[in-house]
Amino acid sequence: MGIQDRDYYRNEGPSVLETLMPSGIVCRWLIALNVTAFFLQMVALSTVPLDAHTRSYGWVTDWFILDTGKVLEGEVWRLLTYAFLHEPTIISFHLLFNMLFLWWFGSDIEQLYGRKEFLAIYLISALLGGSAFEIWGIVYGEARCLGASGAVTTMLVLCALHYPRRIVFMWFLPMPIWLFAILNVAQDAYLFAGNLNGIKTSTAVVVHLAGAAFAVGYYKWQHRIVESVRDLMWWRRAGAPTRLKLFRPDPEKEEEPVAVSAASKPQSLVVDEHLEAKLDAVLEKIAKTGRESLTTQEQDILRQAAEMYKRRRN
Repeated sequence: MGIQDRDYYRNEGPSVLETLMPSGIVCRWLIALNVTAFFLQMVALSTVPLDAHTRSYGWVTDWFILDTGKVLEGEVWRLLTYAFLHEPTIISFHLLFNMLFLWWFGSDIEQLYGRKEFLAIYLISALLGGSAFEIWGIVYGEARCLGASGAVTTMLVLCALHYPRRIVFMWFLPMPIWLFAILNVAQDAYLFAGNLNGIKTSTAVVVHLAGAAFAVGYYKWQHRIVESVRDLMWWRRAGAPTRLKLFRPDPEKEEEPVAVSAASKPQSLVVDEHLEAKLDAVLEKIAKTGRESLTTQEQDILRQAAEMYKRRRN
């Protein structure tokens, strides 16, 4: 398949399916899931007796919040489910700002990387944030955490890395998104240092910093999570035994054998599937953000692909 055969190389506009599916559809579903979980939290909280002596926010929050002690007892689902819960209060600014930030920055990341990759980034960032908080709890004592802030921080930092010149408004004041991201991470780092010095904070800054670190690592890694999983599955299939099918020729339709050359193709002309997969991502990025946004590694991929297609034409 040549470059001209790739979908994003054509100038035919979006496909029929893309026009029917709104942009940021996975982001919208994640927001809907968070809002639904919050509604269930409030319903469960309303059933808790006012004179209860135990600390309880209702069975929904109690079952899915990240409780470091409960995780050590085997309730490992909390490492991910905490990211879909928020502080159960009538007016939850915790939920409001997280969902606003998720839509503002997450929808751009979904359009840039695609629905499956965006979902993988979101879930892994939430899981890594939960794991970092669990390690923090093991070292410094049991703690509890809930909220999508870690995954949202990942979206903010990724958006700032891809679109550093974009302007955002903070309290009606314009500022570049890269500065906004740095201020948020710096604030979390300051609070984290305060925790180390014994100054307690109610904010799970460990989760935020883990999300920011994952965003930087993912941006520098330049490999898609979904493609990496596919490569792993291809490797597993390659090691599986091949099933052979017995062929019985029809003697009435037997044809004269045709002589063919036994020489195989030179190795240099064999299509490098991994290179083409990387080229897909690079060309998609050029179509959306321009060639100036390419990293040194992505420019090398373009040069390698150009040399490969030139050899194939010759």
